[in-house]
Amino acid sequence: MAARAEAAPAWQIALRPVARAAAIAARDPFALAGTLIYLVLILTAVFADQIATHNPREILYAGSRLARNLPPGAEHLLGTTHGARDIFSQLVYGSRSAVTVGLTAAFFVVAIGTLLGLVSGYFGGWVDSVVMRLADIVLGLPFLPFVIVLAALTKPGTVVIVFSVAVLLWPNTARVIRSQVLTVRERSFVEAARVTGCSTWRILFVHIAPSILPLSFLYGSIAVGWAILTEASASFLGFGDPSVISWGGMLQDAYANQALGREAYYWFVPPGICIVLVVLAGFFISRGYEEILFPRLRS
Repeated sequence: MAARAEAAPAWQIALRPVARAAAIAARDPFALAGTLIYLVLILTAVFADQIATHNPREILYAGSRLARNLPPGAEHLLGTTHGARDIFSQLVYGSRSAVTVGLTAAFFVVAIGTLLGLVSGYFGGWVDSVVMRLADIVLGLPFLPFVIVLAALTKPGTVVIVFSVAVLLWPNTARVIRSQVLTVRERSFVEAARVTGCSTWRILFVHIAPSILPLSFLYGSIAVGWAILTEASASFLGFGDPSVISWGGMLQDAYANQALGREAYYWFVPPGICIVLVVLAGFFISRGYEEILFPRLRS
């Protein structure tokens, strides 16, 4: 068995954490629910052109008059906005913005947090001190005010949201990865790699990294929800990209046109529910994967 494990190809070793994560999702209802929500979100974004019934930016007409504030019906599944645009189509296309921001931000959070956590935990000493003190400083920064100030000083848009989430959320991943590396680096297989003459970086990325990748994926799933919530908040406050259809932009439009006073619940409730579900999906996945963080829970 040991000989076969040593002879396993590198791609099989790299996919082991993914297979382990998939096995947990298959047997845990929370992890399965969160995974399905993300899957539906991604499929909706990919096939938005086929799912949407109208162009989300098209100004619609009912006969010779603008199709303003129409209630849900066969022609407009979720009604229309005060600007005579189809709400359902905006909701569908808003998933593309959510996926773009969520996955991009999660990638950078995982990449930065994992790399710094590996380096900090393995080398220790002054390297560990510098990384952890930097993490403490970043954790002290207020999240949404930082995004708003950065958007005001630069150009509001997706890049600002992704950059803000990556800069502010990596410490959470780095701290957990560091604590795991502190234990993994003392194990026998790592010591055996040192004895055989493996380089430091090979030990880090070939022998230690596969053991902590499930934690990275876990915090990446949480970062997706945070990124989408941040984008929605910034768009609602007017700091989003006005050229992009997003759920936060839909809420801002509904608020500006007094949708609540008009009792147009079909306008602002669907995007609100979508945002809540995506954020809950990150929580469900973290709840389902608790056994990765706390192995004693398996019993």
